Amino acid sequence: MSDTSHRRERLRERTVTEIKELARAQLVAAGPASISLRAIARDMGMTAAALYRYFPALDALVIDLCTDLYGELRQACEAARDALGPGADAVPRLVAMARELRRWALDHRAEATLIFGPPLPGVEQFHELCVDLEHAGARFGVIFIEPMTELWRDGRLPALGHVDLAHLDRALPNLPDLPVEVAAVFLTSWTRLYGVLAAELFDQLSWTGVDTEPLFEAEIAFFSAQVKPPSVAR
Repeated sequence: MSDTSHRRERLRERTVTEIKELARAQLVAAGPASISLRAIARDMGMTAAALYRYFPALDALVIDLCTDLYGELRQACEAARDALGPGADAVPRLVAMARELRRWALDHRAEATLIFGPPLPGVEQFHELCVDLEHAGARFGVIFIEPMTELWRDGRLPALGHVDLAHLDRALPNLPDLPVEVAAVFLTSWTRLYGVLAAELFDQLSWTGVDTEPLFEAEIAFFSAQVKPPSVAR
């Protein structure tokens, strides 16, 4: 590649970064519905037509923004997990990542609303594109699935006798070799944690006057209590 091509590519990368930074600023200032290509073009001193060379539609920008946010969240959860040091048991690793998920979401409410709230145009397409393990959403999920798989291999994963596993044989199609028991525990545990987090994130329990952190911690404690300790695993 020539020096001219390198400069052109670096300029393009800087412009894309600036566009996404402005989109995130709009998101933080006024919520997901406020993201506007025309407003970004105006702030950058560009025509809308010029901006469309970088993002042909708002959906494309939102997909890129979701990709960045999921990557940021994954890295934050991985850092919390890795702070426990090498050799940490799977359960403390899961707990550390769950708590970091909540902390990040509450510290970045607008961003969390975009990726965890009602699927808007762009967000919906982002979810539909989650068909391989290189997708940012899949990479985020895998950091929780891996320690659960470790617990399953060690015979420590809680049994879910009330769940019809036959209906989960096609769960998480981008992980075709995932044991159905792991898929079941992952999906049920995620649903429970997400329910509490969403209630807190979207102020759905504000009318109760209840502190929602103990509710989140109760779900973590419930999961941890179901896991067999290493001494009694098969």
